[in-house]
Amino acid sequence: MQVEEGRAKIKFSDGTFYNPNMRGLRDISVLFLKAVGKKRYSLLDATSATGIRGIRYALEAGAGKTTYLDMNKKAYADTKLNVKRNKLKGTIFNLDIQEFANSSEESFDVIDLDPFGSVAPYVYDLMKVAKDGTILMATATDAAVLCGAHYSACLKIYASQPLNNELCQEVGTRILINFIARIAAQLNFGIEVKLAISNLHYMRVFLVLHHGAENAVESIKQTGFGAFCSKCRAFYSSKGLAPKLNGKCANCGAETIPFGPIWLGNIYDHALLRKMKIMMPKGMDKNAIKLLRTVDLELDTPFFYSIPKLTRYLGISSVPRKRVLDKLGKKYEVSGTHFDPDGIKTDAPIKKILGSVKGAAT
Repeated sequence: MQVEEGRAKIKFSDGTFYNPNMRGLRDISVLFLKAVGKKRYSLLDATSATGIRGIRYALEAGAGKTTYLDMNKKAYADTKLNVKRNKLKGTIFNLDIQEFANSSEESFDVIDLDPFGSVAPYVYDLMKVAKDGTILMATATDAAVLCGAHYSACLKIYASQPLNNELCQEVGTRILINFIARIAAQLNFGIEVKLAISNLHYMRVFLVLHHGAENAVESIKQTGFGAFCSKCRAFYSSKGLAPKLNGKCANCGAETIPFGPIWLGNIYDHALLRKMKIMMPKGMDKNAIKLLRTVDLELDTPFFYSIPKLTRYLGISSVPRKRVLDKLGKKYEVSGTHFDPDGIKTDAPIKKILGSVKGAAT
């Protein structure tokens, strides 16, 4: 089969994975690297499959020395042919990540990790081929685990307690970042999150690694725990390894559900997002454009409120989200969120939020 995507032209055989539905995510990744502005950087495409990501980074986003890995023999062969087909040079290995990382003497400016399922088995080894300033882009497609549908699996793989409710996409994304931060710290790296998104069946994080013990400690200080009230939908969070969270909701008195550890630091670089928005090319995936525009306007604070869940708690009919945003926006910071089309982020206290929802219904 032959595919044209961006400036790349690829062919692949049966047994080599290519997902056309992820075109938008690849468009975002190319745009991210273009906005960062690095030139002729070294790149490791750690799970190459057809080679489409590494090839597009080389053709469209300034990648220089490019290395491709895939343990599947058919994928390895397809990547070799596709690199040549696009008149590029690259080093292609038929190895798994662990074997490569433990035998390589190289370190890379950019690492792209897009495995089938969890990133957990690979993060530690990839830190061995990272350096100060390395950009790590990692995709987790085990969203059901991170979202709490497979609770025990999340405990086992990520050592974190998830939430299986309206907050699950954001909590799952923050569990993923927390996991990477803790692994990175073991190898003396701190992380700086530039962008984190959750869409369809995946979560994708874009991080910069900063070497040094102090950076590692500062990252760990950005992790912590949360508590959620399943009655009135209020939530609470506390940074640190020993969280200061009450088991009772301060608003309604109901018992809260604990979750975490999670990342409680920033997840957006809005200056970079604005640059990405300006640089959007013609022909970019429409859903990717919509996603980035939503993220660009999103408050960089943990968690959100679902309007339908609040109206159900209040026992009133549904209300337009825009009306609630307008009412709260007169006194508080407020935005939508890409994690939930019915969600709002705000610094308003829960009582004011509930009052605004009631007011929007009249």
